[in-house]
Amino acid sequence: MLLRDNPELIKRSQVARGESPDTVDVAVEADRARRSAITAFEELRAAQNAHGKRVAQAPKEEKAALVAEAKQLSEQVKQAQHAVTAAEEASTEAFAALENIVIEGVPAGGEDDFITLRTHGEVPAFSFEPRDHLEIGERLGAIDMERGTKVSGSRFYFLTGIGARLEIALMNLGLDRALQAGFTPIIPPTLVRPEVMRGTGFLGKHAAEVYHLDDEDLYLVGTSEVPLAGYHMDEILDLSRGPKRYAGWSTCYRSEAGSYGKDTRGIIRVHQFNKLEMFVYTTPEAAEAEHLRLVELQERMLQDLGLSYRVIDVAAGDLGSSAARKYDVEAWVPTQNAYRELTSTSNCTTYQARRLDIRYRPEGGKTQPVATLNGTLATTRWIVALLETHQREDGSVTVPEVLRPFLGGLEVMEPIA
Repeated sequence: MLLRDNPELIKRSQVARGESPDTVDVAVEADRARRSAITAFEELRAAQNAHGKRVAQAPKEEKAALVAEAKQLSEQVKQAQHAVTAAEEASTEAFAALENIVIEGVPAGGEDDFITLRTHGEVPAFSFEPRDHLEIGERLGAIDMERGTKVSGSRFYFLTGIGARLEIALMNLGLDRALQAGFTPIIPPTLVRPEVMRGTGFLGKHAAEVYHLDDEDLYLVGTSEVPLAGYHMDEILDLSRGPKRYAGWSTCYRSEAGSYGKDTRGIIRVHQFNKLEMFVYTTPEAAEAEHLRLVELQERMLQDLGLSYRVIDVAAGDLGSSAARKYDVEAWVPTQNAYRELTSTSNCTTYQARRLDIRYRPEGGKTQPVATLNGTLATTRWIVALLETHQREDGSVTVPEVLRPFLGGLEVMEPIA
């Protein structure tokens, strides 16, 4: 167990994430207390069993005293069992504070401490004052925020007409690319049990961003990463023929807790959206190469859609609990004069698999945890960059060539009357 064998490694990772190294000491002590409680319980159970045999074989005149001792032992065993339960709960809580160990080379620090790995494409320039995606979308009859707010509240919207068609086209393009790359398409459930949400690492410091249905004790997922991670929970996978790759198409829900006042205009930061998520189970040794493959698939999508972007190596403090390394691909949004995240892809190493008990058996060896990875291949937010990048002065928008087959050959999205 790494916590016992190399606690200093975990401490360095926690510090890089901006967390206290004391969390490791607490976990080490909780683990020691749990093992000690289990040992004490097992010793008492063994004594109880041995005593039971003595009672059964004892002469009649000795049985009364031995039965009294048996009752005392029984009470001690019950207390020891309660102590084990309490120690296990304490260790579970202490372990939950330990996030995945960051991969060597990941930049330390927080949200602003990322490293830019590369940029692609020229930042678009216009001979006119560019409109933002919401104004363009309203002119096209594609986005209706006003009625979304009327029906559901702030940060909700309707995609209408060409807006609905555009999202479906994006998702279908992504699905085609995923199929060509060997992914199996899946439409997963969007409500999951607590153990699945917890196992994927979403009930840590980001728990406030997740919607919970109290009566059913189910969680609405913010990404199909969650049900896809649970898909093989408690299983031993056959990876002898290579990784298992899935592409999950689902509606996603996020409460956006802590984002008050941020991105309130348009569809950049909303409570509900659609997403096509790649998810991979592979061996730990192959995980980093698979991670680069996911980034390549994402970049190819953005390149073919004619978007300018940069790829960043996200700093440790901005990774999220389960990721050991994360690359974001951020597209240029002209009216914000900034790059905004369109995709992310994370190498979660064995963190999720250990919590969800997903293993594989190396040839001739004992079972080991698999590595899991995830990465976005299309999502509603992409509409923002597409509309702003490809807008024209008259309010129309050029349809990227790769999307035209999914829109009946449409080359230009025109404003409605």
